[in-house]
Amino acid sequence: MSIATPVRSDQDIQTAVQDELKWTPDVDAAGVGVAVEDGAVSLSGEVDDYSERLAAKRAALRIRGVTAVVDDLVVHPKSGWTVTETDIAKEVERALNWASNVTDTVKAEIKDHAVTLTGQVSWDFQRQAAKRAVQYLRGVNSVNNMITLTARPSAVDAEERIKNALTRNAQLDAKTIDATVSGNKVTLTGTVRSWAEKRQAGNAAWASPHVTDVDNRIVIRAN
Repeated sequence: MSIATPVRSDQDIQTAVQDELKWTPDVDAAGVGVAVEDGAVSLSGEVDDYSERLAAKRAALRIRGVTAVVDDLVVHPKSGWTVTETDIAKEVERALNWASNVTDTVKAEIKDHAVTLTGQVSWDFQRQAAKRAVQYLRGVNSVNNMITLTARPSAVDAEERIKNALTRNAQLDAKTIDATVSGNKVTLTGTVRSWAEKRQAGNAAWASPHVTDVDNRIVIRAN
């Protein structure tokens, strides 16, 4: 006999997110506003740097019942910081060159303290690695990841192999997830209990050697 989990109200989710922000050491919760509508959390206010902005978003996504996060936070550095775009460009170039899993095909443009990454890589993990390499640098207010994947041949068994990967994953209930492959594109549908599970399903699909695009339409239903 299963016991139904009580549905969390938006007010309960709001309180939980606020508490989690206060519990997160790299976030000044006093500067972050939280609003919730139908499980979707909106974060507003000002933070000192981009890393704090990312930490606030991750904190909200950890809460049960959260279905999405709208990031309206603004990066407003502390007074006294004098990081020029030339400084940022040098640090971004150094960070990309030093990252072992980022190829030299990745390039960066800096404008208004926003970093835009371009180029082409073989795997999604390399694309994500490039973003991680620069997103915590001082002076960076946002990162726009425009890196693309190199073309690769499709495979008739790609769909079956992705479904098998979902089944093997201990963090997922594969019975609630479906994967459909068309050419090099995978569309994921179904339901999961948390944002972490949705991300795990997406990672499993990206690991296919025949995929260049993943449309993750999985719905989060925590209750």
